[in-house]
Amino acid sequence: MSEQKMSFRVTGMTCTTCSKIVERALAKVEGVSYASVNLATESVFVAAGESVTFKMLEDAVEKSGYKILKEAPADIDDIKYREARKDLFFILLIGIPMSVLMFMHMAAGIHYSWYGIMEIIAGGIAIFWGGRKTLRGAWIAVTHAHTNMDTLIAISAAASWATSLMHYSGIGIPSFGTVGVMILMLHLTGRYIESRLRDKAAKQVKALMTLQPREARVVNGGKNLMVPVEAVKPDTIIQINPGERIPLDGIVEEGLSGVDESLLTGESQPVAKDTGSDVIGGAMNLSGILIVRTTKAGEDTFLSKMLDLVREAQGSKVPLQDLADRITLKFVPAVISFAMISALMWFFFFDRLYAYIAPVAEYLPWPAAFSSNTSAAVYSFVATLVIACPCALGLATPLALVVSTGEASKNGLLIRNAEAIQTLHEVDYAVLDKTGTLTAGEPEVLEWELEDAAIPFVFALESNSGHPVAKSVIRILGIPEYDKPESAEEIPGEGVTGKWGDSEWFVGRPLNRSKWTARSALARSIVEVRKNGIPVGFFAISDPIREDSKEAVSDLARLGITTMMATGDGMEAAFEIAEQAGIEDVRWEVRPEDKLSIVREEQSKGRKILMAGDGINDAAALKGAHVGIAMGGGMDLAVDSADIVILKGGISKIVSAVKISDKTWHVIRQNLFGAFFYNSIAIPLAMLGLLHPLVAELAMAASSITVILNSLRISGSADNKQGRALQ
Repeated sequence: MSEQKMSFRVTGMTCTTCSKIVERALAKVEGVSYASVNLATESVFVAAGESVTFKMLEDAVEKSGYKILKEAPADIDDIKYREARKDLFFILLIGIPMSVLMFMHMAAGIHYSWYGIMEIIAGGIAIFWGGRKTLRGAWIAVTHAHTNMDTLIAISAAASWATSLMHYSGIGIPSFGTVGVMILMLHLTGRYIESRLRDKAAKQVKALMTLQPREARVVNGGKNLMVPVEAVKPDTIIQINPGERIPLDGIVEEGLSGVDESLLTGESQPVAKDTGSDVIGGAMNLSGILIVRTTKAGEDTFLSKMLDLVREAQGSKVPLQDLADRITLKFVPAVISFAMISALMWFFFFDRLYAYIAPVAEYLPWPAAFSSNTSAAVYSFVATLVIACPCALGLATPLALVVSTGEASKNGLLIRNAEAIQTLHEVDYAVLDKTGTLTAGEPEVLEWELEDAAIPFVFALESNSGHPVAKSVIRILGIPEYDKPESAEEIPGEGVTGKWGDSEWFVGRPLNRSKWTARSALARSIVEVRKNGIPVGFFAISDPIREDSKEAVSDLARLGITTMMATGDGMEAAFEIAEQAGIEDVRWEVRPEDKLSIVREEQSKGRKILMAGDGINDAAALKGAHVGIAMGGGMDLAVDSADIVILKGGISKIVSAVKISDKTWHVIRQNLFGAFFYNSIAIPLAMLGLLHPLVAELAMAASSITVILNSLRISGSADNKQGRALQ
């Protein structure tokens, strides 16, 4: 049974516990084989059988307490950012004056008689109105039999505010009403920073979504007709005027112009387009009129596929995030339990515990004001709840991934599988294809021998192939009249074969290369033509090395990655390019299954393998490697089999990907270590009454903001000139 892939957004999630609940609910739907929820982008990716409908997924999400959006507003991230800014402004308006008055009292002993009433009234407004969304999130969680970060924040803020009521009523416990306001104030500050980061990360996707025009100018009988792009089919002739975006992928039939593809491929300079040039939907036509024959439409266009890949990548996770998810799922109920245990211990064993704690508390800037077992119980209960906010732990991985995928996109890389970001850090061996990977992928026929009678058959066969060599052969043959074959097949790594009656023609790998190389000294790559198994001609092909290949191979070596070249070409062509690129380990005349065998062989030695290629013959090896990287100009099957796609450029982009991966890995580890270290120290101190709720709140906020700022350090990592050992 075929599998369908769906991407959408879920609103209402506030922490990794929420995302895990949604993920579990979706995974339980019959027919769903895989579900992944990314909290940082609120995006969900689901792989399921054809029997699974969107309504089934929607019901599962809503039963878990959240809302699903299949068609989210284009500016939803901007809307959420503005709402977060508004909420933060409201609570800051109340919280800052209250915090100043509290610090004046604690640090300078200045106290106003009306401050207690203000804590109750202003604090209540701030918590129950300014924090209403947090309270609503907590209520949703509780009514659906689970807890989340909102639960912890709501209980902490409400409990802190309740101490003001008890203190004002004459009960001998300290008042932490302002601390409750600060809990929400700093919590909403974190929400604001998160929403801002999410909004920035989504801008590239938003830009892509607005690139494709709504209409195309179709040339019909000498007249131009504006037609919705959804109604335009392949092989339709359209006209694009200067200053307009190209609506669909196609081939230029007539015209000459410069085209800006920067938002799609990362190519900063305009690209010249004339007759025969490929154009991409969403690119900007700058100077001349182009007459284009569409080749793809609807969901098959480059832009549509790119958007799908971005959404799929945003919904995926790395193994480290799964670890954090499993921990945070148990974290909130555990913290609430710790707080209750701490309160009960202080209430029933106050004298004994205070005897141990009092000598230590004297050295603290704000010593515990324990006048009774009740005050001690409330003090430790509030401090434990406040200190243990799992923001930092929950944000440690997803925010780093959001920044890293944005950095990759900025460098012309599309991350299809987020796990590749983690795995790429461990790669120590790279297997590189030659044609279209190390070389420019634009081979030229320098010499050829072929009878005139064979030309139509060769042209018909090569027209059925998307291989760069086939395109070079077609260019040299012109456009002869030909009959379509009765049957044709492209054999990966071999060539193209077809039948016309009793005749079977083949164009591809030679049976005996020396037969032709002896007759052509102009090139090393040979394409042979055979009729009924008998060689009848050849094409001598030359494909120049990419400008960045030699430097990229050197950079990979500096990063600790050994390179090997594996190509289907002969020994002379292989060694010529390998020598220019600086590669010592060379495999030639390699078939597709041999490339996969090479990958498996190196993996058996304990190496982490990266495979880069662009053709059908690379697909199996790309899938079998730890990380598969496809060149964006390659075949669809190669792109579909890859974890990372290079949208524009050569293998220097692999170096950028490795650097981004290294930086992301370091940042995620730092984030997780900081979050674990912070909680392992702070929670026991809070339970012992040695951590003032105010200090606990400031520490909690600092840990979350540190994670966010540390994640932003990934930006610019692709430009880092250092190797792994120096990072």
